[in-house]
Amino acid sequence: MPKDTFENSTDSLISPAQFCFAIAPNDTGDLDRVTKAIYVGQSGDVTLRALDNDNDVTFRNVSSGAILDVRVSAVRATGTTAADIVGLA
Repeated sequence: MPKDTFENSTDSLISPAQFCFAIAPNDTGDLDRVTKAIYVGQSGDVTLRALDNDNDVTFRNVSSGAILDVRVSAVRATGTTAADIVGLA
């Protein structure tokens, strides 16, 4: 196991992600965990629900390789054309 020189540091919203996971857009379900940000692998639109929002919002024309600094609770299939989305938590 590699040495983690930051193992005794406190995690915060501005700390780098400690956990990454593939996101499969879903119209009815929430993510298993809220993200610090999401990475978009293939460009397109991303429809998501931010943590404190009551409604979904669509980020249009997100570039490949972009990181959206949004605490996300859900990524919706309807309205999402981007692909290879990764949650950063």
